[in-house]
This record gives sequence, structure tokens and C-alpha cells, in this order.
Amino acid sequence: MNTPLVSINIPVYKCENYITRCLESVKAQTYQNIEIILINDCTPDNSISLIEKFIKNNLNLNIKLLHHKENSGLSVVRNTGIDNSTGEYIYFLDSDDDITSDCIEKLVKNVSTENTQMVIAQNRWINTFDGSTKDFGFPTDFSKLIFNDNETIFNAYCKGAFPVSSWNKLIKLSFIKENNIYFIPGLYAQDELWMFHVMEKINSLSVIKDITYNYYLHANSVIFNRTKKNSENHQTILEWVTRSFEKTSDKNRKKLIRGWIVNFKKLILQMQWKVLKDEEYFKTNYARMKKAPSLTISDYLSADFTKEQKKENLLLNLPINIGYKIFKKRYEG
Repeated sequence: MNTPLVSINIPVYKCENYITRCLESVKAQTYQNIEIILINDCTPDNSISLIEKFIKNNLNLNIKLLHHKENSGLSVVRNTGIDNSTGEYIYFLDSDDDITSDCIEKLVKNVSTENTQMVIAQNRWINTFDGSTKDFGFPTDFSKLIFNDNETIFNAYCKGAFPVSSWNKLIKLSFIKENNIYFIPGLYAQDELWMFHVMEKINSLSVIKDITYNYYLHANSVIFNRTKKNSENHQTILEWVTRSFEKTSDKNRKKLIRGWIVNFKKLILQMQWKVLKDEEYFKTNYARMKKAPSLTISDYLSADFTKEQKKENLLLNLPINIGYKIFKKRYEG
């Protein structure tokens, strides 16, 4: 097996309770040709002293600790990591999670064998509140494991075949840099949009069924701490995707993006209501979402969209007050 250098990127911010566990999982990798890129986003806690202690005790490891001059957010942290990575492949690992000892070995073996630009592996949720676990918490469609053209990849992605997280994917670094696929600064849901941009460009992709990533659910997890800022970020993502829709002249791609938008609108309205339960804010966002592309009459006659998507598209384009009343009744009874 080839042994290309892999750059493992880890953000550092308020992670003193998790960072040592994370680093120990990287240290335990059966695949040895790795560099660890740690990006300090001005963390106010004890994380850096723990990292420095780890570095001192593991001088044999190839570790770079980079420091931002000001807190810049996760998107900028990821971008700093991309620019400072020297590996043939890059792997994103969040500091509150960890990876199995054979994670990188399995991913490198797959991309070396299949000659793909990216390989996607699987995850396990670990609930720190009750100790329970859930395999494939962010699921992947296993009906196809190797993709060798962008049209097929983008089609599968728009239909929800792959997790949208940036982590637990081994990606050819040159692909990211040559296509200038960086994270958009200021976004809290940065992975969603970045993954969309990756899927627009990537020409080969493989999937393995192995669980290689442990995703920990705890009080500070993003999914438990969504705010109005997250909701505004979702609107920003919708605007970026709308730009992609307007730029492309490919009719089939436009159709796929319309379907993606219907699914995304439904998801973000549900999340916004669950977090905020604010009638006026709901109505404002409902009106803003109506400006994004929707299914056409021909789409309703097409078998390319499910009955559920057609129904949701209709419910997402009603007069605002009616749309609100129906939404509230559907989700609150």
C-alpha cells in the first residue's frame, strides 16, 4: 500500500475537556505517515497547555500548533488548516471527538485502491448523558460505493446519500486548493455549504461501511446549542445555493438543486421552530425562502421528485399566514 502523508486538522477552542482524548486517538493510529495540524482560535481555557504537554511527551509525532491573532470562527480555522497542510490528503477531526485506531489506514487503503479524490467513512454517536451509542448517526446510502463522474455524485448528494459534515472524509488536498473550495467565513453551519461546493466539483468518490469516527453528544454540542445566528446562517446558505442554481445552464443540475432546496427549506424551518418558536421570525424566514427556486409545473409531472417533495414544495409557497398556520398544526398538532 502507498503511504502518502495525511494532514489531520483539529480546531482548538474551548476543548480542554476533550482535546487530550482526541490527540491520543490520533497518536494510536496504525497508519504512521501523518502530520497533526492544530489551530488555536484564541481559546480562553486550558486547552493550549494540555496540547503543549502532549507535544512535549510525544516528540516523535509531527505536530504543528498554529495560533490565530484573534478569534475568527470555525470556517477560518478550517481554512488556516488547509493552507498549512502539506499532506497529499487532508482529514478534518473535531477536537471533542476521536477516531478509531485504524481510521486513517482504512481510508488511505481505500483511496489508494479505488484512486478516488475522496473517501467517506461512517460514524458512531456516543451520548455522554446516558452512555448510549448509535451507529451511523449521520447515515450514508450504501447502494453505491464508488462514483467516477460528477453528475452521478451530485445526483446522489442532492438526494441525501452522504453526510454533510466535513469530518471523517479523507480528501485529496490538491483538489481543494486547485478548485479554491474554502469554507465561507462567519457561518456557523459551515460544513453544509462547503460540502455543497465540494459536490459541485468532485469527479470521483468512494464510500466505506466501516465506522471510524466517534461523535460525542454533550452539553456543548452544536446540535444542542442552536440560536438565531444559526438560523440566519441557514438563510445565507440558501442564498449561496441559489447563486449556484442561477449560474448553471445545465437543466438537469438545476432540477437537482431545486430538489435539494425543497429538502433544505423543510429542514431549516423545522429546526428554527424547534429552537425559537417565534411566530414573527418564522413568517419572515418563510417569506425569504419563497424567493429561492421552487419546483416547476414540469417538476410536478416528473417522476424525478417524490410525492413528499411535491407536497412540501406546495406547503413552502403558500401565503405567509396560511403557511404558518399549517406548519404549526403539522408540527404541534
